Amino acid sequence: MEHSPPPFFKRGPAPFVRLVFFASLSLTLLVLDARFHYADGLRSLLALLAYPLQRVALAPVELGATIAEYFSTQTSLREENAQLRARLVLAQFDARRFESSAAEAAQMRRLLSAADRLERDKTPAEIIYASRDPFSQKVYVDKGQTHGVLPGSPVVDDSGVVGQVTRVHAMLSEVTLLTDKDQAIPVQVLRNGLRAVAFGGGGAGTLELRFMAANAEIQNGDRLVTSGIDGVYPAGLAVGSVARIERDAAQSFARILCEPVAGISRGRYVMLLSPDARLPPLPAQGARPAAERRGDAARRLRRKE
Repeated sequence: MEHSPPPFFKRGPAPFVRLVFFASLSLTLLVLDARFHYADGLRSLLALLAYPLQRVALAPVELGATIAEYFSTQTSLREENAQLRARLVLAQFDARRFESSAAEAAQMRRLLSAADRLERDKTPAEIIYASRDPFSQKVYVDKGQTHGVLPGSPVVDDSGVVGQVTRVHAMLSEVTLLTDKDQAIPVQVLRNGLRAVAFGGGGAGTLELRFMAANAEIQNGDRLVTSGIDGVYPAGLAVGSVARIERDAAQSFARILCEPVAGISRGRYVMLLSPDARLPPLPAQGARPAAERRGDAARRLRRKE
């Protein structure tokens, strides 16, 4: 009767023997591979076979890294866009400020060039604010009594007449614009020398030539300049141009509307002109010549006799 163990429980060589065998085999293979490189092809084949497994194993890690990079990229892009928008706003502000400064400098150069042709003392001024009264056309400039400004001084810009100084304070002055309803200026038509008086149109921002005959020799587009006969404005300064003429045979006068050419509602810089010192002062109202006064005295004496 055979007492050998079943095949499942059969034991091969001793563990120590197997350890020595496999260690020797490994060393032999290492030496042979180091000397003859016989395992290079095998390693390449095994790497090729294991590559799909590696990709499958690394897929969750790569997916997580991609998602994290996407969200970090979105955050950085938002921050960068916010910074770029802020820089764009600042750049646009600087560009507008540069354009405004360039326009003001150009206006100042034109103003100084135009003022050089006037034989009067000139004081450049800047408009600081407009009147709050909606029914008056007035502005305030940054020159006053301390700068030698006098009431009644004409105010011009590089295009023509702007208005007249009506009130002077210590550090600023009030300028009534040509378009104010209480303002009037003697003008003449540049084409034929016809004289007239231009009155302000108030809030409409226009001028009106009043008391002009219906058959007056004037037409649309005629340019109006100062006549200089009022002793305030120098002669030849541009005032406006005729925009519309309404003639009615039943009326004695025509209705003539004009557009001012100066910067009535635009621009920041003006020139204040001093009164013309060459003109003699106007006689006081109520004063009579000496000959008339002597005649009156003689008549009174005769009546007494």
